[in-house]
Amino acid sequence: MGKDMAKPTYQSAGVDLEVYRQAMARLPVHTRRTYSPRVIPLDGGFAGLFQLDFDSPLFARRYEQPVLVSCTDGVGTKLKVATQAGVYDTVGIDLVAMCVNDAVCCGAEPLFFLDYVAMDRDDPERLEQLVRGMCTGCVEGDCALLGGETAIMPDVYAPGEFDLAGFCVGVVERKDLIDGHAIAPGDAVIGLASSGLHSNGYSLVRKVAFERAKLPADQHVPKLAQTVAEALLTPTRIYTRAVRAILNHYRVKRVVHGIAHITGGGLQENIERILPEDIRVTVDQARWKVPAVFPWLQELGGIETEEMYRVFNMGIGMALLVSPYYADSICQQLAQLGYPAGIIGHAEAGPRGVILQGT
Repeated sequence: MGKDMAKPTYQSAGVDLEVYRQAMARLPVHTRRTYSPRVIPLDGGFAGLFQLDFDSPLFARRYEQPVLVSCTDGVGTKLKVATQAGVYDTVGIDLVAMCVNDAVCCGAEPLFFLDYVAMDRDDPERLEQLVRGMCTGCVEGDCALLGGETAIMPDVYAPGEFDLAGFCVGVVERKDLIDGHAIAPGDAVIGLASSGLHSNGYSLVRKVAFERAKLPADQHVPKLAQTVAEALLTPTRIYTRAVRAILNHYRVKRVVHGIAHITGGGLQENIERILPEDIRVTVDQARWKVPAVFPWLQELGGIETEEMYRVFNMGIGMALLVSPYYADSICQQLAQLGYPAGIIGHAEAGPRGVILQGT
């Protein structure tokens, strides 16, 4: 029988099961560092097991009315930059961040994370980098990487392409749920600094940096003291520990009235979505220093300032709306935890919306 007439196999169709097994064998050393005693081992099982409560002084929660909080997200076209640079671990951190940062907006404690990785071919090294990054993110976010799925689809993804999806489940007591209804006139808006672009607006970022300016990924940018790839692949900051520390500090009195994760849509869209109908917020851009990556990108692409604030976080990755009496103390606590923060605005009576001053 000629070569062209050989019987087809999974390997000849683009999926090598032996390489797949080798890739899977690389992952447990990373995922196990995210486990707490609340994870119930089930090696080789078809699902991950997590104990909601735990009978020990350290982990016991003794929930009365636990509410499960679920979130899902991806990394978007930032993955294209990772592929171009050949660096994959930072987008693994991004994947976790985009999910756990959403969960803490409800006051939830993230419990566990699941991932879905789809690739064009079996690539153990690339997969390990991705999962290693996810595990780093899970450790920072205080949750367990409980399970995942890796799909090899050569006819769906072009050579070198891949995609990620993440899923987070958290829990919060019903009485501690934060949904924005308690936001009141006079509340202070505290902005927590972002690490840069985070994981939004990358279709515009790539168009400006690579199509319009035609910059190579490894080009050094003096204004940023980084290469293009390093600046664009800086991972999203994870705010779990900072927010949870503040919430735990004020267990008796409800001090934090609303939390917004500043993602695509910027400050206006993301803060507005948590506001009551009769509350508006004014944010003063002069209250914080915009990271250098944003003016660099704006100048590089000739982007209008309004568009920058509509698409990007502009240096504020999360906003807390809090009782004004406690605002300064909360900012000090956040700084001590390693999260630069400051009062950037206030809430007042008025039609629901967010006004940006100084843009």
